[in-house]
Amino acid sequence: MAPARALFESDHELFRESAREFVAREVVPNVTKWEEAGIVDRDLFNKAGDAGLLGMAVPESHGGGGVNDFRFNAVIVEELMYADAFGSGMCITLHNDVVLPYFLELCTDEQKDRWFPGLVTGDQMGAIAMTEPGAGSDLAGIQTSAIRDGDSYIVNGSKTFITNGINSELIITAVKTDPAQQHSGMSLLVLESGMEGFTRGRNLEKIGLHAQDTAELFFDDVRVPAENLLGGEGRGFFHLTDNLPQERLSLTTGSIAHAQAAFDWTLEYVKERNAFGQPVGSFQTVKHTMAEMRTELDIAQTYVDSQILALNAGVLTPEEAAKSKWWVTELENSVITRCLQLFGGWGYMEEYPIARAFRDARVQTIYGGTTEIMKEIVGRSLGL
Repeated sequence: MAPARALFESDHELFRESAREFVAREVVPNVTKWEEAGIVDRDLFNKAGDAGLLGMAVPESHGGGGVNDFRFNAVIVEELMYADAFGSGMCITLHNDVVLPYFLELCTDEQKDRWFPGLVTGDQMGAIAMTEPGAGSDLAGIQTSAIRDGDSYIVNGSKTFITNGINSELIITAVKTDPAQQHSGMSLLVLESGMEGFTRGRNLEKIGLHAQDTAELFFDDVRVPAENLLGGEGRGFFHLTDNLPQERLSLTTGSIAHAQAAFDWTLEYVKERNAFGQPVGSFQTVKHTMAEMRTELDIAQTYVDSQILALNAGVLTPEEAAKSKWWVTELENSVITRCLQLFGGWGYMEEYPIARAFRDARVQTIYGGTTEIMKEIVGRSLGL
């Protein structure tokens, strides 16, 4: 049994009950259908808004909860993971954890009035478009351009691997407003559905996360109003790096919850499954494997919980977020791989959640910054 956690208070546990009920009612019954379709039904997002699961940090004056506390975000991702609904619920966690902070920190009053209500109700699903076919972890290497033309920007280029890429209405897009500059030549523009010249490519087929729409985006002379500039012109790279600690902590929070869920499924299985006339879990090699994983998970959970509190206090550094991102996502894959092995042949069957967890976990060490890039960030912080 995992040790009790001191992270959450009564308000968070009440919120957890609501989130768990929502996931059980609206998500779990549809997971298989959405995985086969390669995308969730768009109305899931509005239902999440109705349930109060979107925009908790948006001020009450704009319809939000007015509570900027990442512990509520953590509750949602944990409940999705515990229910084996990772891919089907990622549209919610990406919107809250990764996209929303940019709007909260950078919007003008006019932009707040225009976008905040829909971000809370689910009428406007958010996405963020950074990655390009030739630029992944190297953000400064993007080529998508935005040239000022009067009161607009003319955007040309493409993006790929964009989560929520099919279903979203508001896409924060990293563009080069000054191609002659590297970091200081990047800006953020909010592109909106229906803008002429903005098209979505195919919904990409992935190893895992089959219900999560991941798309290519194309921009052909898209005229974007200057009032859709998010933050300062030429400040885009710095805005992105400012928000990466929370993005990476979101991934870390999901990773440890995913691994915890896999462990629980496996513990139940090895207690019930018999081999050679005794429970599988009674064999020393299995018992020791489970003991190792229980210890690793408890240590990692303590580390992640401390980082959630650091984020709330505004002191989580990029280096600390990088440490947990690479360590915990690698642990997630290690734990789930060992758990699948303990299921034996049944672990390879789609009817067991460990099979889907095995597929879905693999990308965690890649997106949001690869393990190799995370180690580079940590290494540089050591003066190396």
